[in-house]
Amino acid sequence: MLEGYLIEGRRAAEIAASVERAVGTGELEPGQLLPPMRELAVELSVNPNTVAAAYRTLRERGVIETAGRRGSRVRSKPATTGREYIRVAVPDGVRNVANGNPDPALLPKLAPAFAAAAERGDREPVLYGESTVDPELARLARRALDADGVPDGPLTVASGSLDVIERVLAAHLKPGDTIAVEDPGWGSLLDLVPALGLRMAPVGVDEEGPPVDDVRRALTSGARALIVTDRAQNPTGASVTATRARALRAVLGDHPDTLLIEDDHGHGIVDLPLHPLAGVTRHWAFVRSVAKAYGPDLRLAVLTGDEVTVDRVGGRHRLGPGWVSLLTQRAVAHLWAEGSPDTAEVAAAYRRRRDQLIDALAVRGVAAHGRSGLNVWIPVPDETGAVARLLHAGWAVAPGARFRMGAPQGIRVTVATLTAEEAVALADAVARALGPAPTRNHV
Repeated sequence: MLEGYLIEGRRAAEIAASVERAVGTGELEPGQLLPPMRELAVELSVNPNTVAAAYRTLRERGVIETAGRRGSRVRSKPATTGREYIRVAVPDGVRNVANGNPDPALLPKLAPAFAAAAERGDREPVLYGESTVDPELARLARRALDADGVPDGPLTVASGSLDVIERVLAAHLKPGDTIAVEDPGWGSLLDLVPALGLRMAPVGVDEEGPPVDDVRRALTSGARALIVTDRAQNPTGASVTATRARALRAVLGDHPDTLLIEDDHGHGIVDLPLHPLAGVTRHWAFVRSVAKAYGPDLRLAVLTGDEVTVDRVGGRHRLGPGWVSLLTQRAVAHLWAEGSPDTAEVAAAYRRRRDQLIDALAVRGVAAHGRSGLNVWIPVPDETGAVARLLHAGWAVAPGARFRMGAPQGIRVTVATLTAEEAVALADAVARALGPAPTRNHV
């Protein structure tokens, strides 16, 4: 069953470590079936309860999953392996529109901002025991949040959206709890949740965000938390509208104990208004990162929320990394104060590139989605075949499997650096890859 790999150990911790080590080295592959607990107990000469405890530990760590009588197997994306292993290898000469990165040409120049921050640091060195949040960064962040209608609350800083989300979940939930998540949704989040020992209840996504009935069903069925991407949803580009936000707030009002987490990673690259959901549940978190508009390497996100949530996240952060570099915080504050980059121009550029591809696909009878953000989502009947045919045609796109649980198949195209000419060429390639259809009119 394990093709030669022998699980070892006498104690639960040793057995779990043996399996986790093999998954990390690739000796046990994603999807591989593990021995039944009683069978492994006999093989190791231990009590079946010992093996059961080991398997329980592995489930809580996001290494394996159990499906009743079908047994336990290594997760398709175990926490001990790289999260992006489904990425398509991009050969030389193939145009990469799969990576999800912003356009470097639209990012601000960082040298002046860091020089200003470093100069201040030379004058006033940051030492232990000082404030972990730069006051100017907090002031500018709060001003922008107020302008967008985000409820008032304390504020802290962490290392990116995923870091914040992980800390918020850990602050309120325990292994075995269920979270309502978007499907299709952000691949890294879909890996993080089971890695924390949490369960996922998928909710669909349309152009206006999560459908109300899906969210109501998930919360009524016992989901303790809901994670929503307000704008630039990855991979579909969905953006929560005012009408959808009102309806979702009504549902959340019926479930006030729900932990609500909102991700506004699209701030600075979208030209659609924000319609936050916060304010109707006891515990909520709103995270705004700088990765897409200012550069992924800055590793900074601002969190606001209810007092309990922000206090727990900030306190746990201080016990670990301590704080996000004040040098980085001050550099970001400098960029915000200078209005660099021009976010309206950046958002308009990304909108133009999305529209060019979506329009070109529509002419060829191919439906696509992308109201906001860096990506366009294209539903396909066979994503494996579509990805392979497009790769052969010189285009590397992201397979939908990186983003889906039960949602229909699709492919994701990052349009961040796509030119008008490339949009037409890519639309032609997609139409050919999907094959002829009666409703298509090729031009």
